Amino acid sequence: MNSKSYLGFDFSTQQVKALAIDENFQIIHEVSVQFDTDLPEFKTEGGVHVHEDKLTVTAPTLMWVKALDMVLENMKKENFDFKSVVAISGAGQQHGSVYWKKGSRSSLQNLSSEKSLSDQLCDSFSIHDSPIWMDSSTTDICREMESVVGGPAAMASLTGSRAYERFTGSQIAKIYRNNADAYSNTERISLVSSFAASLLLGDYAAIDNSDGSGMNLLDIRKKDWDDKCLEFVAPGLRGKLGCPVPSATVLGSVSSYFSERYNFNPKCKVVAFTGDNPASLAGFRLRHGDVIVSLGTSDTFMMWLDNPTPKTEGHVFVNPVDNDAYMAMLCYKNGSLTRERIRDSSANGSWEEFSSALKSTKPKNCGNLGIYYDVQEITPNAVGTFRFDENNQQVPEFRAEIEVRAVIEGQFLAKRCHAERLGYSLKPGSRVLATGGASNNEDILQVLSDVLSAPVYVLDTSNSACLGCACRAKHGVIGGTFDEVTRSITACRLAATPNNCTYDVDRYGTLEKVVTGCSQD
Repeated sequence: MNSKSYLGFDFSTQQVKALAIDENFQIIHEVSVQFDTDLPEFKTEGGVHVHEDKLTVTAPTLMWVKALDMVLENMKKENFDFKSVVAISGAGQQHGSVYWKKGSRSSLQNLSSEKSLSDQLCDSFSIHDSPIWMDSSTTDICREMESVVGGPAAMASLTGSRAYERFTGSQIAKIYRNNADAYSNTERISLVSSFAASLLLGDYAAIDNSDGSGMNLLDIRKKDWDDKCLEFVAPGLRGKLGCPVPSATVLGSVSSYFSERYNFNPKCKVVAFTGDNPASLAGFRLRHGDVIVSLGTSDTFMMWLDNPTPKTEGHVFVNPVDNDAYMAMLCYKNGSLTRERIRDSSANGSWEEFSSALKSTKPKNCGNLGIYYDVQEITPNAVGTFRFDENNQQVPEFRAEIEVRAVIEGQFLAKRCHAERLGYSLKPGSRVLATGGASNNEDILQVLSDVLSAPVYVLDTSNSACLGCACRAKHGVIGGTFDEVTRSITACRLAATPNNCTYDVDRYGTLEKVVTGCSQD
């Protein structure tokens, strides 16, 4: 084969996956390794180890190395043409961290193609179990860290997020406090993304700005580590982290290990790896002014921002496809399960009746507004069901068809309200890209279009992070804008256009403050 290809990796919580595309962005090869079933010797459940305190959650670092071995060996057995690969990029589960023992750089640089990676790197880590995003054991450290920079709002303004337990800064601080010898014996700290890139590069790979934004350590405007945060976490940390780089940076060529063992072209480039959420943004081909709404068990809202205003709610990261822009993400626990509860109680368990109720009621629901938190919500921190009539008076119940519209409008108004607080504003040509289970219901999408005042497109999101990284690999070596490089991809269809109606977002925000009992920062 003489055609060119681009390879994307995804080191996610439960698997490592590889996906190759051709010059026309068509997927030509896919392979994955599941941690629980394909690597049973590590005894993970869902790819992780939950410790006795239920707060500490880790994953065996060596498991990720061995999974890469298996992915590449499977591709070799399937006669994948490694020689055709022009560039590689990838993603890792955000916030996880890897601790390279002193002397490991030499091991990476002198790998023998006669042996597996896992056999040669089995003694390369000062911490054998990597803290990951599910860990919630660092609450006290987070509060201390916030106080050092002036409080949670100041931390959010500086790093894009208030201090979160799963973020890497507090996890490194915990290791330094509890295991100072291991920290002292660490010569490099990687994120899961830069760790995976290091394996392919045969040297320590830089952390990219986008994934680095999920550490509570990076000044998202200066795009450099913040000295106050570094000094709080641990001594000598800047040297152990290396210098962060733009996400489209070409780090170098693939290690000779891979050209000798798998016949990669020695000139194959490694483009900086990033986090899984930023990689999904790339996979969705998000453009300036667009938003992504994922409607699943939990709902997420991702948007492109030029001038963010980070708050103590949500997260702002450096944009993975434009180093001068930003992306923001909001997460909501009360997603499809809440919609299903209202379907069951107000539409006889039928999505058809649910849709009929949406069609029979008018946008803005005659002034009736509902806020539904079946479980403790993230944004805002509240729980309960709250119904308001057109006079902003709380009422105990709505008629069935009013309840159906209220839950959908309320969920989407929440997303718009908090997105605008982070700096989002509707622009000419803005699109809403919808994905997740509820995106199959066009009546729900019509409400989404009305509330956000923008056309809604439905996305095919299978393998979005992995596909995004394959696209990022091509972007890294071609240059120009990401949109120019990927413009030929057509992966979405128009599902709804907005009716001529204007929602009172400020009213929603006022009533949400009533529900939470206090103003948001």
